[in-house]
Formats: sequence, C-alpha cells, structure tokens
Amino acid sequence: MFKRQTQLLLTLIICAWLTSCAGKAEEDNAAVGQVETPVTVAHISRDSMSEYIEINATSVFLLKNFVKANANGYLRSSNIRLGQHVGNGQVLFTVTTKEAQSLGNTLNKIDSSFRFNGTNSIRAGGNGYVTQLDHQTGDYVQDGEQLAVISNQNSFAFVMNAPYELHTLISRQKEVSVVLPDGESIQGKITSAMPQMDSASQTERLVIKVSADHSIPENLIAKVRLLKNGKPNAVSVPKAAVLTDETQSEFWIMKLSDDHTAVKIPVTKGMETADKVEILTPALTERERVLISGNYGLEDTARVKIIHQN
Repeated sequence: MFKRQTQLLLTLIICAWLTSCAGKAEEDNAAVGQVETPVTVAHISRDSMSEYIEINATSVFLLKNFVKANANGYLRSSNIRLGQHVGNGQVLFTVTTKEAQSLGNTLNKIDSSFRFNGTNSIRAGGNGYVTQLDHQTGDYVQDGEQLAVISNQNSFAFVMNAPYELHTLISRQKEVSVVLPDGESIQGKITSAMPQMDSASQTERLVIKVSADHSIPENLIAKVRLLKNGKPNAVSVPKAAVLTDETQSEFWIMKLSDDHTAVKIPVTKGMETADKVEILTPALTERERVLISGNYGLEDTARVKIIHQN
C-alpha cells in the first residue's frame, strides 16, 4: 500500500514538473517572438536632385613672357623677386655694357659734368607673376639670354583632360563648378578644346577660365563638376536606407507598414548624391517611412521599435 502511494506521488511530481517546463518554454518562445529591433526612421522625400561627374583639372598659365637681355653686359640692377606681381612696362632689369662702362669712366674723367652711364632698361611685356628668375645683380649676360619668366595672369586657366565619351555631355554645358582642394567652389566657363587627342588615354584637353577674387597657384589640382542628370521632382530616400547584396545586383529598403513592423521592399535605383538615392520603382509617397539605422540583417518582415525619427 505504501509502495503504491509512493509511486503515485512520484508520478504527480513528474507531471507537475513537465507541465511547468512546457509552460516556461511557451513563455520563452512568446518572449522571443516579441523581440523588437531599435531603429531610426525617415520619411520619403520629393525634391529636386542633380547628379554630377567629377573630373580633375590642373591650373596653368597658358602664356608665359620670357624676359631677355637686350645687350651684352652686366646686370646693374634687378628689381624683381620670385612670386612678385609685375605690371606691363615695369622696369625689371638694367644692363650696362662693358664698353659703355669703360667709355663712361673715360668721359667722366675728362668732364665730370658729363653723366654718361650707358645703361639699358628691360621692361615687362605684360601683367603677371615672376615664376622664374635666372640671374641676379652683377651677372654678365649676353644679348638674347633669358633673365626671367613672367606668367601672364590673363592667361590663367584650368586644363581638364576629359574622356571623349563625355564630349556630348560637356558640349551641352558651358558653365561648370571648379572645386578647389580647400572646398572653395568657383564658377568656370569652358572656353575652348585643344584640337588634339591624347593617343594613350583617349582624352581631350579643355580650357576652363575661372573668375576668382584671389590668386590661385599654378599646378593646383581641382575637381570640375559636370552636371550629368537632374530632376525637379524626384522621389528619394536617405542613402543609409538602401541595402544591397554582396554582388550589388539587388537593392531593397525596409519600409514601415505600421509603427512596429518593417517590410522588405525591392527597389530600382536612379540618381545618387552624397546623401540621397532616387527610387524609380515602386511608387512611394511622402507619408511613408523607411529605416535608416538598425535595418541591416533584418528578416523580410521584422518587429521594430522606433527610437528616433528624422
């Protein structure tokens, strides 16, 4: 009798334990099913978008004035230094010939009132900057020898090497933006194209004149922004909202169907900017919201918790 009661008691204990474990498992499964991923969301936007192509361009002085000696002799004075701006007609050097110097000394001994110096002045042929200086005061120079190089400031421009396949695109826009390395953007105008292609790279050289209110050094590399495409009323999402696979052949967004559910929506991309992507399909409205953080690795349908909305 006692043995039978003991077996019955053990059976009841085991049943109770199994029932409690099953209930706990169901509670755990329910809790797992209610896990919500914290996310940040943003609205679909509809505004103007523009897509640009950026090509490097180098600053150059297209014209250079070569200052040369106009007689054999010694440089009596040099009135310029590297980097100095000079004006048209400004005296740059004076040259005294050896014969004139000897003759002048002889004449001065005969008559001190006769002030003969025998110097020739060498003047600048245009406005610009001294970019090369070959001689200094006291040097002996020969007639026609180069003394300095002045870069003509009116010939300053940027030269861009553009692939020929962009020829039609470039021909449609004469005004461009030139972005300097420090972030400054200045307006430029494509004035001409060199009538010769680079045989190796198949690029054409285009001259871009700029209107800057300060001097720009030669050989500076800037970026020229060419307008590739533009729409006044494009549907777009933040760039962080667009996800892709490893091969970047498929793209999708996670769109909210309600405040706690996000659904995977395959999309077709259009233009791209630094922070936005145009969505061509499917049709989206400005009332709809997409995930911009916490969206990576979610299932096709996922429970989410909005922690911030842009």
